Amino acid sequence: MDQQLINQTEWQNPDNWLSPKFLGIYASHNDDRLIVPKRNPVLGWTVNFGHRYGPPLVFGLAALAVGFALLGWFFSRQQG
Repeated sequence: MDQQLINQTEWQNPDNWLSPKFLGIYASHNDDRLIVPKRNPVLGWTVNFGHRYGPPLVFGLAALAVGFALLGWFFSRQQG
């Protein structure tokens, strides 16, 4: 079976979309894409948590955001 067909079949399988639906969390180990369109493509894209780099990507971006927030807080405290 062609990988593109596997990806489409996995994306259409409702069992690969985790609850609650409004979050649009997708996890499929058979889908080789790291980023996939949400169920409603107008809402953008989401990370495939079934991909080996999916969870590290999300947690890394969250850590980066927290790090920038802490740096901003630290430098604002230094200003007086």
